[in-house]
Amino acid sequence: MSGAAPGCVFCGIVAGRTRAHLVLETDETVAFLDARPVFKGHTLLVPRRHVATLPDLPADLAVPFLTGAQRLAAAMTTALGAQGSFVAVNNVVSQSVPHLHAHVVPRTKGDGLRGFFWPRTKYADDAEAAGFAARLRTALDP
Repeated sequence: MSGAAPGCVFCGIVAGRTRAHLVLETDETVAFLDARPVFKGHTLLVPRRHVATLPDLPADLAVPFLTGAQRLAAAMTTALGAQGSFVAVNNVVSQSVPHLHAHVVPRTKGDGLRGFFWPRTKYADDAEAAGFAARLRTALDP
């Protein structure tokens, strides 16, 4: 893969070396379930090319990246029955993996998420995670 960074877990997912529940793949981006979701269905969107932060994102990737985030935000409501979504990008601070990624989190009024405190949950098992990924993929199919 062109533009990969050695040891980057997200580059490993993009290249297929690291296992993840894929939700969306385009020529420029890949989206997959967060292993430690805020809410089930929480998805991470990354550029295929290794880019550390949003300020580093080349202009040619800006539209595909934002388009992917828009599509994922819409899928949260159609696939998961969420009322909306929360979309966030950390740059350096609180960025656990130094590869640009947008968090797209399903939201429902009264879900308990307040400010920037992000409690984490777990999938019951791999099959449950695979089911959430499949529902989102179905909603993203053109």
